[in-house]
Amino acid sequence: MDLQALGWPALVVSDAGLEIAATCTIAEVAAIAPVEGWAAHPLFREACTALFGSTKIWRVATVGGNICSALPAGPMTALAAALDARALVWRAAVGTAPAHDERMPVAELVTGDRTTALRPGDVLRSIHVPMSSLRARTAFRRIALSPLGRSGSVVIGRLDEDGSVTVTVTGATLRPEQLRYGALPPAAELADDVRAIRTWFTDAHGAADWRRAVSALLAEEIRRELGGDPTGPATTTTAGARP
Repeated sequence: MDLQALGWPALVVSDAGLEIAATCTIAEVAAIAPVEGWAAHPLFREACTALFGSTKIWRVATVGGNICSALPAGPMTALAAALDARALVWRAAVGTAPAHDERMPVAELVTGDRTTALRPGDVLRSIHVPMSSLRARTAFRRIALSPLGRSGSVVIGRLDEDGSVTVTVTGATLRPEQLRYGALPPAAELADDVRAIRTWFTDAHGAADWRRAVSALLAEEIRRELGGDPTGPATTTTAGARP
């Protein structure tokens, strides 16, 4: 099935937030125009830069394709999970159960390395980013073993208007991992929580123990930035050249 032929609008803004079609391209996400009050706006392009490739790739790769491929380093998974986006899934009929719509957090849609909660016949229609997340402050960090390598870890922090903090780790873990706090956590608590994550993995792009260690460092940089003590710009880093 060619979903692009369905003509879904790539981006729909409402008072409730932002609806991003599964067929929206990464180029379209990167080009989202600033909106007054959207403090999280820089994160859209920052996340896109985690997918290295030519502009041709950006113009054809889609948000839905990136999420449904369920690669640990998927940048659209990182973006959606960090903003608490919810996926709209068209569930296929199974036996006597009719087809129906289901909303679920993108962080739960991706269940592991190349595995999702989708069943045969299901379709990811869109993801919805709530207005509360769009209005939140964010901080982005990425690290890889080489300047053009696949992400070894992507850590994104979000400080909501009510003072609550969410730290999302992807790239280094088999599935998105999220740590939630009512306020900015102490450094030791955040470090302990990051290291307690159980889904670190090893592949050609990094060993599990390295991923755990650098994720804790990146999380601390994010904690300081969200707390008003920036440690440098949220740019792509490598193991040999961290900010």
